[in-house]
Amino acid sequence: MTVARVDSACRSRVAHAYDWLRATPSGLVVLALVVGGGAGAGAVAFRYLILAFTYAFSGHRDYSASGRAAYGYFHGIGFWFVVFAPVVGGLLYGPLIYFFAREARGHGVPEVMLAVADRGGRIRPQVAVIKSVASALCIGSGGSVGREGPIVQIGSALGSTLGQITRVPESRLRILVACGAAGGISATFNAPIAGVFFGLELILRDFEAESFGVVVLSSFVADIIGRAAFGSHPFLALPPFQLRSPVEYPLYAVLGLLAALVGVAFIRVLYGMEDFADRIWRGPEWLRPAAGGVLLGLVLLCLPELYGVGYPPLEHAIRGEYIVWLLLALLAGKVIATSLTIAIGGSGGVFAPSLFMGAMLGSAYGIAVHHLFPGFTGPAGAYGIVGMGAVFAGAARAPITAVIIIFELTGDYRIILPLMFAIALAAGVSKLFCRETIYTLKLRRRGIDIMRGRGANLMQLVHVSEAMQPLPHALDSRTSLNEVVARLGDAPTDGLPVIDENGGYRGTVTSQQVEQAMRENALDATAGDLAQDLPALRSRQTLEDALGALLRARSGLPVVAGDDGQPVGWLTHLDVLRAYNARLQQGIAQAQQSRTVPERRPERKRIAGALARLRGYRIVDLDLATAHPPVGRRITDIPWPSRSTILAIRRGQDVFEPDENDRLQRGDRLTVLVPTAAADDLVDTITSNGSEAADDGA
Repeated sequence: MTVARVDSACRSRVAHAYDWLRATPSGLVVLALVVGGGAGAGAVAFRYLILAFTYAFSGHRDYSASGRAAYGYFHGIGFWFVVFAPVVGGLLYGPLIYFFAREARGHGVPEVMLAVADRGGRIRPQVAVIKSVASALCIGSGGSVGREGPIVQIGSALGSTLGQITRVPESRLRILVACGAAGGISATFNAPIAGVFFGLELILRDFEAESFGVVVLSSFVADIIGRAAFGSHPFLALPPFQLRSPVEYPLYAVLGLLAALVGVAFIRVLYGMEDFADRIWRGPEWLRPAAGGVLLGLVLLCLPELYGVGYPPLEHAIRGEYIVWLLLALLAGKVIATSLTIAIGGSGGVFAPSLFMGAMLGSAYGIAVHHLFPGFTGPAGAYGIVGMGAVFAGAARAPITAVIIIFELTGDYRIILPLMFAIALAAGVSKLFCRETIYTLKLRRRGIDIMRGRGANLMQLVHVSEAMQPLPHALDSRTSLNEVVARLGDAPTDGLPVIDENGGYRGTVTSQQVEQAMRENALDATAGDLAQDLPALRSRQTLEDALGALLRARSGLPVVAGDDGQPVGWLTHLDVLRAYNARLQQGIAQAQQSRTVPERRPERKRIAGALARLRGYRIVDLDLATAHPPVGRRITDIPWPSRSTILAIRRGQDVFEPDENDRLQRGDRLTVLVPTAAADDLVDTITSNGSEAADDGA
């Protein structure tokens, strides 16, 4: 008996600790600290992994700093090994990505943004391992990409995994993903403030107090671990610069405009090269990185400075050690090499390449303006530093992160004004040429638009008349306060309508008005005195519109049907929840019957009862942003995942329940109820199958 009591007490304490961890603010702080520690350790391990593979493939610590050096272990091979290194690397990481974690392909940040915006922060645990190994192999074998994108995905996967293990709510799971991303950036750049704003501005896309606090803590812990491993100095050793004359401001403005054009060009070349590779490649996907590695190797043969991340050449450019033609050649070459690495199926980030391009552009521009205005301009390196932030802002459109990270890299406040000026111009001008950023365009091309609101809400399909309850028995305007209290206590609603002696509607008495009268000792008040003319709902309004009025009123509201203003029903928050759940129950019933689309019903009956168990299903928003399949096809002809159903379609400003013969149009936003196991692959499934079906029909 004693043992049983001890066991029961232990179980109770564990359960209490578990609830504290997943549901309290202090528990979230503990989880954020753990995520920050994991992200910091992951960043350290990832950098050493890149170093190991770089040594293995080139025989050098960083081949981009070695010029045309021979292979470090067998000098007889000469520098020709750079042609074969990307091929061998592709043979290793290509199958790794294809067979174990296909989301590890590419630059990583879009997948994290999608997980936060549309998947509740869920990222598969194996992504952290596969992404780290695949990206390290890609960079170590010459892939001209950055390590920041992978470490963001690695840290985010760690945060998501911890959140899923502890079963935190989705709102907190998203925060933990942002904590992992912030920790990765913080430890990689030794820039804790930039890590915070990267996580909030790009990943979470909000600056609420709760989010800000825990992301700061995560970034702080990760930076401590990074500093313990690599020291407290910035990862780039840049000389100090300052603004020499106010005349330079217009020159920095021109640099901002040029950086915007380079950022947009980078986006267009990157995705254009991906499209070209998709069109011409007919072999197995796992072999694509090795085949494309031949082309990448030839680029590296011409410009070995593009091997890997390329931070040493960036520093040389800032220090003024390159001439103009080489700077421009490295700028164009980096655009091509990075785009080619991603297009052939490589794994790595685009953050560092954008900094590299900005350094080359800014340094070349700085040399030119210093030659034209030697007495008014500072050294070319100052323009190179500003160019780094401006090109990143033009490509990613994250101006806060761009300003903070360049400031933390230099630690020099004197360059902050031209930096902010150029970055603001670059971010604004780039949006005029390209609506999407280098991160969001990848999702947009898959039919996902995280910059827009969510798709059709189910509450836009249900009308107030279907959710309202019968009008409660009305109060006479002469009813005393004591009787009003008694009637409200027995009523199923939080308010009662009031009528005068002729039966005319006078308003509504709610529990809030009664409580206020009792606090003021207004015991002689009558129902007529307390009645308020609350805004009435229309029976043909949607629940989406009605919910806003309910939130503002903080109570139930009367429903009117005609122009006479006489109430015919009553709607509360609970009624809205019941109606929403009823619509979900209908969708689940249809999906479980293996029906792909709901039939039209002339009149939907109101379903009462307990809330449905929705475990095993998710609601996914699908934006048909391009003209590719399934656009143009009938809903019934599309191979939707088993046990799924389309709940609603938003077309322009209209929201409707689809018919099986409706044809999908470009711009449609579909709300699909789909089994959880098939939700993440929904877009790939219908687009690939739709394309194949279209090809067969042709």
